[in-house]
Amino acid sequence: MTLPSVHATTVLAVRKDGRIAMGGDGQVTMGDTVVKGRARKVRAVKDGTILAGFAGAVADAFTLFEKLEEKLERFPANMPKAVVELAKDWRMDRYLRRLDALLAVADKDHLFLVSGTGDVIEPDDGILAIGSGGSYALAAARALKDSSDLDAQGVVQGCARNFIGNLYLHE
Repeated sequence: MTLPSVHATTVLAVRKDGRIAMGGDGQVTMGDTVVKGRARKVRAVKDGTILAGFAGAVADAFTLFEKLEEKLERFPANMPKAVVELAKDWRMDRYLRRLDALLAVADKDHLFLVSGTGDVIEPDDGILAIGSGGSYALAAARALKDSSDLDAQGVVQGCARNFIGNLYLHE
């Protein structure tokens, strides 16, 4: 018997004027059925100075959060190095390589997309969105950031009125 896939995630991160905001929907679906409406897909790590959000399999994402925290402890003053080391391990380790998730990781200076294929991408415009709804959130955030005086939190909230489950602001 094949279980239906779990999908339908949107996580949006915006960095603007030295501040970061990240929000995510709380919806978990199996097939076409919503089985949970308030999942926490965005977390504050390293005493709240770094935000991380995920799209993909929940257990896999939790494993990656743990690995991210280990890397941040190893490289406490260098979040970009920690993220690159996580991506290297994720790609090279036989166990980690099978994990099915994407991570968005941000602090006040950097914003990265991290994947199991070794991708570590820092967007030029300070906006990142992942998950099946990511392209819609990305387009909305770009339009709102360019056409308004909203801060990072305002852009995320403005784009996410229909999907936001939780919001974290880093100053």
